[in-house]
Amino acid sequence: MENIKDYLQYLRGYDYTGRIPVIIDFYATWCGPCQSLSPLLHRLAEEYEGRVKVLKVDVDKNQELAAAARVMSIPTLFFVDMQGNIERHVGAMPYQQLADNAQRLLE
Repeated sequence: MENIKDYLQYLRGYDYTGRIPVIIDFYATWCGPCQSLSPLLHRLAEEYEGRVKVLKVDVDKNQELAAAARVMSIPTLFFVDMQGNIERHVGAMPYQQLADNAQRLLE
């Protein structure tokens, strides 16, 4: 299993503090599935505000982090629990699946 500690050196500027679970969205502005996922993640961020943090990483502007995270397809989502363990998901997903994953991070 991956751990967020492996990526901390690349997360400067993203304010990952480890105090609450995090969902990291690796995306690109030209990616259709990324664009359709974006409003769902915005809704999730609002619904889980203060309980789960949602970070967005543009892979074109953050190539070093994307390479270190072995992001080969976008969107790629990292669901990071309080211990820093990462569950990786590649591809878009419906809102309910996003919410279910966010809820699991809180358990």
